[in-house]
Amino acid sequence: MDKSEACNNMLYIGWDVGGWNCDNNSKSRDALVVLDDQRNLLGKPWRGNLRTVINQAATTAEWIQALLDGCKVTWPSRKLPAVILAIDTPLGFSQALQQLITGGAPVDRLDESAANPYLFRLTERFLFRHGLTPLSAVKDMIGSQATKGMHALAKFAPRRKSIGVWEGDGLFQAIEAYPSSCKRSDCMATLLAPFFSERTSKTHPVGPHWRDAAFVANIDHDDKRGALICALIAWLFANQPEQLQPPEPDTPISEGWIFVPKDGLDAEKKGDKTK
Repeated sequence: MDKSEACNNMLYIGWDVGGWNCDNNSKSRDALVVLDDQRNLLGKPWRGNLRTVINQAATTAEWIQALLDGCKVTWPSRKLPAVILAIDTPLGFSQALQQLITGGAPVDRLDESAANPYLFRLTERFLFRHGLTPLSAVKDMIGSQATKGMHALAKFAPRRKSIGVWEGDGLFQAIEAYPSSCKRSDCMATLLAPFFSERTSKTHPVGPHWRDAAFVANIDHDDKRGALICALIAWLFANQPEQLQPPEPDTPISEGWIFVPKDGLDAEKKGDKTK
């Protein structure tokens, strides 16, 4: 299957991750959104706790089917489609932390929080340098979400295809996304426009203010909005990868990488030709 054929038979799923026991958290739970190759919303966005699904699914195919079932998405053929799953939670720990907790040598020097290699992976330190403020799986109370995402990868997408890209049986790939990184992205504003219930005029585009826009009825919670943005990141990854920031050459493969829109980075801090 060539790239164009694969994309035309692919689904894009966004997963905004809740904690292991998010049944008890009314504000933050797992949320799923499924898009087709034309970025049409399929089925109905879902919100709840995926813990039982993760426990019950024994194979990658069962996992994919469970995600589609949760969103009430039916597929016309018996063979499941190719899927890219974009996940909003840290999908790795820093190499320095891994070394520390396994009895290895400590780092030489520790300074400000944003540069602390125990608290943040290279991908997160990169985002800090470019005007974003990602959370830490170690210090920001998202360890439950992070281990939930990592567990799902280990079970259903255990092979590392490349830095920040995991794959499972069949045509299944998973990447890490970060919806908050898109708040200054014109590219994401354009992709989100069909999902706004309040459209803006050409002279007053949503631009950096899209986070204040009202969404269509099915995107009725912030968790679902996060899942929608993740699904759009998955679509960009397959169809317009040049829009996303690729991994830095020295990124440890064990740490993973957060795929974010290039135009969501702070141009003044990037120090590149976009100035």
